[in-house]
Amino acid sequence: MGTRVAVIGAGSWGTAVAALVATNAPATLWARRPELAQEITTDHVNGSYLPGIQLPDNLGATGSLEEAVAGAEVVVMGVPSHGFRGVLTELAPHLSTTTPVISLAKGLEQDSLMRMTEVVKEVAPGISRPLGVLTGPNLAREVLAGHPAASVVALADEGIACELQELFSSGTFRVYTNPDVIGCEIAGALKNVIAIAAGMTDGMGFGDNTRAALITRGLAELTRLGIAIGGDPLTFSGLAGMGDLVATCISRQSRNRHVGEALGQGRVIDEIVAEMRMVAEGVKTSGPVVELSARHGVEMPIAEQVAAVISEGKTVPEAITALMQREAKTELYGIRG
Repeated sequence: MGTRVAVIGAGSWGTAVAALVATNAPATLWARRPELAQEITTDHVNGSYLPGIQLPDNLGATGSLEEAVAGAEVVVMGVPSHGFRGVLTELAPHLSTTTPVISLAKGLEQDSLMRMTEVVKEVAPGISRPLGVLTGPNLAREVLAGHPAASVVALADEGIACELQELFSSGTFRVYTNPDVIGCEIAGALKNVIAIAAGMTDGMGFGDNTRAALITRGLAELTRLGIAIGGDPLTFSGLAGMGDLVATCISRQSRNRHVGEALGQGRVIDEIVAEMRMVAEGVKTSGPVVELSARHGVEMPIAEQVAAVISEGKTVPEAITALMQREAKTELYGIRG
């Protein structure tokens, strides 16, 4: 495949996706810091975000957005949700109105509550621009180590989705297609908030029953919100929903689960975040998720309690007590009409 691809954002997952693509097509990775771009190009490593991982020799990087997208036929946005609009605004003048844009971000914009594909429509409009996401249970180090994994590329246009499916696939990375962009984006954003809650239960020293209950009820929350916004209910039982939720809630590599565990141990959010090099999207997404659910009249008690711990000073024991003492409901409340 000769399609030229630009991956914008040299964090762990952006770098991993660029490395996957480089085995199938010419790829250029944009790094905010020129010295990191030089390291990736010259030494074929990303010591800041993926230490010890060797990258493909043919993967080049640059600190120039204009240079990164020059001649690109596909643009992959690997920038976190809180910085997505700013980078895209700089990038937009250099984009053709027909260039597909694929988001890797799993969050909502703070003030607008927009999904990232909605941000693209606003900042870089194009009548025929295909927009989509690549999402699923994809921990960067495991993918680059060649551990068998699967993901979903979601686009409304089936033909382009199939082309991108081929572009992102490898012998150990299996990609499926799904036309449900809304459902895949909502699942990706909310699972990070639920993972913080899962980490809280770990930090409190609770066991597998608690974790299983939390994940299952978290799945109910993201399904309720996704359906209310227009997502396909079946999406949430797939890789973008249940698959990503499980991986993020149980993995020791999960940044969001790590944040929750530290909160469960009694630490404060500012101290936890200050120690982290990489972004835990759920921290900034918890508030917007709760606002979005209120806008659509959807109950999301777990997300609400996570937001209260992060932003309102509520303690984790208080949050767990509030969840356990809620009025009893039917299991499928808000999902089955």
